[in-house]
Parts: sequence; C-alpha cells; structure tokens
Amino acid sequence: MTAGKVTTGYTRNGLPYGCFGRGKRNLVVFEGLSFEHKPPSRFTLRMSIGFLKVLEDEYRIYLVNRKPGLPKGYTLAEMAHDYACMVRDELGGRADIMGISTGGAIALEFATIHPALVRRLVLVMTGCYIKPEAKKLQMEVAQLAGQGRRRKAASLLGSSIHPTGVKKSLFSGLFWLMGPMIIPGDASDGIVEIEAEDRLNMGCNLSYIRADTLVIGGEDDFFYPIKETAAGIPNARLVLYPGIGHNAMFAKGREFGEEIKAFLLAE
Repeated sequence: MTAGKVTTGYTRNGLPYGCFGRGKRNLVVFEGLSFEHKPPSRFTLRMSIGFLKVLEDEYRIYLVNRKPGLPKGYTLAEMAHDYACMVRDELGGRADIMGISTGGAIALEFATIHPALVRRLVLVMTGCYIKPEAKKLQMEVAQLAGQGRRRKAASLLGSSIHPTGVKKSLFSGLFWLMGPMIIPGDASDGIVEIEAEDRLNMGCNLSYIRADTLVIGGEDDFFYPIKETAAGIPNARLVLYPGIGHNAMFAKGREFGEEIKAFLLAE
C-alpha cells in the first residue's frame, strides 16, 4: 500500500481500497453497502472523502470495501475477519476503525471479535440491528436487484435516505437516474451483504466493546437504532443531529468531520 497521494488497489487478502492522507496514524473505514466490490475510481474517491479531509494531515485513511465474489451465506463476522487480516498483516496490527452504515455493522462485529486491533471506534449512521421496516425494504431491494430491475431497486433504496417530504422524493428520483451506476448487472455481492445484515443482532454483545467509541448520525435514521446502540456500548459518546435521516454525513459534513477529528485526536 502507498499513502500520501490518492491511491487505489487491493490488499494482500483481496479487499479493494482507496487511500489518501499524509499522517502517521492509520484509519480504516469500512464502507457502506455496495453492490460491486472493486477499488473506487479516483474521481469517486475524491468525491466521497468529504468530511474525512480534515484528518488527512494526521492519518493515512483507507476506504475499504468487501472482497469481490462473496459466496452465498457469507456472514458479517467473516467480513470482519477479512478486515482483521488487513489490519494485522499490513497496518501493524492496530488502527482506528470507522464503519459507515452496513460497514458499521461489520465494525461492531470487528470490535467484539478482534478487540486488540481497535484503538478507537467510530460508528457512522449505523447500529446493532436493522429496524423492521428497513429490513423489509433492504430485502425488497435485494430481490429487485437479483431480478435485474436496477433502477427500481436503486430508487427504493434512495427513498429511505431522507425520512419525509420533498427530499425523500428527490433522493428517490436521483437514485432512479443513477440506478445502473449504483447497481451493476451482477449485483450478487450486494445481495450477499444485505442477506448477511438481515441476520444482524448485536444488541447483547455491545457490552463487550472495550474501545473508546463515538456513535454519530441522524436522529431520524430509517435504518438503525443509533441512540440505542450508543447506550449499549460502555462509555460511548453519542452525537445525534435532529431532523436528519440516513444522509447525516453529507447533510452535516463539516460538523461530522470536526466531531470525529476531536474524538480521534483527543488524548
């Protein structure tokens, strides 16, 4: 792996990643749900780093996806083990860990199974289980994607980003337009992820997390019980933005970055 300028590639165990930043510390970001597991294009990477830019002087930041070609039935715990191999074998055995949405669900598994590899943990727009209506929606998205109805699947996913009103319709329409970009012809990797997350239930295990933890997201998040998740993790810090849904890291990008930076760099 190379840091400093923006680079992309695969880890030794096959995880696609993008990397940027000039710092001496390592931050590994488990990306959210993705239907195609490959390194991001440089344009996509530069567009997606957003609130993480405030960390690039202190960190080498790795945005890491799951390995491609996931077999049916692959679990979140197995995905967490893949990340553990990367951190152990390529990053010196310990790093700050951030999980976004579905990546956060994997990060919860990671923090309980591989506690020695986590210095600090940031959980972004995620939680210990999927809310019932969100679970139903995600499984419908998986079914539509499997049928090749990519625009319909993407539109349904987009409709859940913001809780109500005009923005809900705007996200739905935008995702419909971008359907073929969001969901490829072979959507099997994303379907495996959705099915794995459908089985997520980390509530009883949250008390085993020992890393200092920040839980951050929108108060009206459609997918995850963010407040409940923070309450279950010993001494977790919670930051909730009222009136914001599952788009909090974009709607509150500057605030997000400052909160995360302050948490990770605190002595």
